[in-house]
Amino acid sequence: MKKAVILQSNYLPWKGYFDLIHDADVFVFYDEVKYTKNDWRNRNQIYGRNGLQWLTIPISHDAVKLKISEVVLGDSRWQTMHFKTLYHTYRRAPHFDQLEPIMDEVLNRRQWTRLSELNRCLIERISRCLNITTEFADSKDFELPGGRMERLVILLQRLGATEYITGPSAKDYFGDEEGLFAQNGIRLRYKDYAGYPQYRQLREPFQATVSIVDMLANIDLREIPHYIWAWRGGGETPT
Repeated sequence: MKKAVILQSNYLPWKGYFDLIHDADVFVFYDEVKYTKNDWRNRNQIYGRNGLQWLTIPISHDAVKLKISEVVLGDSRWQTMHFKTLYHTYRRAPHFDQLEPIMDEVLNRRQWTRLSELNRCLIERISRCLNITTEFADSKDFELPGGRMERLVILLQRLGATEYITGPSAKDYFGDEEGLFAQNGIRLRYKDYAGYPQYRQLREPFQATVSIVDMLANIDLREIPHYIWAWRGGGETPT
């Protein structure tokens, strides 16, 4: 059985995103779809001693007319601002030394022109830090004719996938058409995000849905898998 996840890229996503990646044999960045404003493509939340805070990449208002893969980033000053914000938010966290090199490499040492490329770099870099071995692919490398549901089914077929894993919110997106997967021999499974263990953050109350950077700063890298997937008994914590 080959398991696939197909998902838009997000900026510094939360732990559930990496849980999905870990579940899959192949994870496809699905950025050949329309960019949506006020979504997770260009922003996420961090959680320090001053509470919740948004990290938002400035995007042109015209981006809503484009595919995610076409969204261009403007002035790179936001990169320095985001690095400084992460530094001041998490520098007193017990494992800031795990987070700082990643953010320094991506935000200080490189300049980005496309949102999708930045997101993909961060997601793949963090996945490898977590010892996730999932194969990554990009939907732009596949010719996908038809409507939105047909394109998904064709992509899964071309991947050789027999199981498609997606988030619970996809139920509304699929509507009455979710039967297309079974008709084409593909099992559809909705991810259950309930039950994640809490961990010690820089303040209370516990905030479960913040960016993965919060875990990187607060938990030993070897222990992070326990708080994302290994607690279910379906995966081992790396040593």
